[in-house]
Amino acid sequence: MDRPIEKKKWTVKRIGTIIIVISIVLLIAVSYYLTSGKSKLNVNLERITISEVSNGTFQEFIPVNGMVLPLTSIYLDASEGGRVEEKFVEDGAVLTKGQPILRLSNTDLQMTMLSQQNTVYNTLTQMQINSNAAQQNTVSKLNQMADVESLFKEAERVYLLDKHLFAENVIGSQEFKKAENDFNYYSKKKELTLQILKQDSVSRYQQEEQDKRSYQGSQEALNMMRQKVNELTVRSPIDGQLTSLDAEIGQNKRQGDRLGQIDVLSGFKVRADIDEHYISRIYNGLKGDFTFAEAFFKLSIIKVFTQVTNGKFQVDMRFEGTIPKGIRRGQNLQIRLALSDEKQALRLPRGGFYQQTGGNWIFRVSSDGTSAYKTDIQLGSQNPDYYEVLQGLKPGDKVITSSYENYGDMQELILKK
Repeated sequence: MDRPIEKKKWTVKRIGTIIIVISIVLLIAVSYYLTSGKSKLNVNLERITISEVSNGTFQEFIPVNGMVLPLTSIYLDASEGGRVEEKFVEDGAVLTKGQPILRLSNTDLQMTMLSQQNTVYNTLTQMQINSNAAQQNTVSKLNQMADVESLFKEAERVYLLDKHLFAENVIGSQEFKKAENDFNYYSKKKELTLQILKQDSVSRYQQEEQDKRSYQGSQEALNMMRQKVNELTVRSPIDGQLTSLDAEIGQNKRQGDRLGQIDVLSGFKVRADIDEHYISRIYNGLKGDFTFAEAFFKLSIIKVFTQVTNGKFQVDMRFEGTIPKGIRRGQNLQIRLALSDEKQALRLPRGGFYQQTGGNWIFRVSSDGTSAYKTDIQLGSQNPDYYEVLQGLKPGDKVITSSYENYGDMQELILKK
């Protein structure tokens, strides 16, 4: 006789179905819980930075890098090209004005100077020849004048005598007429000879002046060539230190090539690079400060270079008051450049939160320290240490200032150790 088989109530299939249903219900419940209230995230306290908002002295400033330079530098450029034949000093030497630094050679320039010397000598020789010829010509004309003067006086004497005798009827009219004609002839010849002598004097003066100008011009050209040859020996234009010397024996230098520079040792300045973002806020007179050898020193801007290169522009700054002892050219300084005066303000320490929030909100820690809530804020000026808080926080508030990169759209953080 057959017996009916009893069906099991808890089969594997039924148990699996029940588990799936329960999981779906729990998932729906959790999702409803999370979406029906504020989104929360558990955060380990050891992985965040909590800072306190406080009142204190605040000043907007930016850090800039500066390099110490001499207050005055004079560049050495080759006024004439040539080959470096001799170096009298090495880079870094302290020089006095006029001290030789190096010597160049330029055969073409020296040949041109010799040619100009010959021109001067030829001009001088020609001047002497012209002077001798003019002098001889003048002497000849003076002799002619003396002869004409003698003949004129004799003709005048005969004319006056014959005039008297003719009036007394001692001589005839023919003889008197000849004496009168001779007198008139030599009178005009005397006038003409005087005019020629005067013109000779003017011509001689003009020739002498022309010769002088010609000689003076050739002499000036020679002096200029001598100066160019002398400049082949490069000398220090001032007292100072030779730096950046770029010349080796045997090296050819073209006219205008930079040979080095002379730094005046009487003072220093600082040249700083600043991000172009601040160019509209930088002007002469802005103050900066830095620490050197555990001492505090001040600077002020004296010149702004508005040309932007690679996103930066430059300023020159001078020392206010004492110049640090032991400071050297080329030394780098870390400078705090003030963009505002000091004032009392509510300060928030800087942190990575700003990259995600833009300074519009922050997580403020609850009074019991167990959670942090998203809070809207408004920030003002900033410096490398603090933000100025304008709205949303009060002194004593504690906030999370580390990065919010992993927090997404969370509204509340649960702080756990």
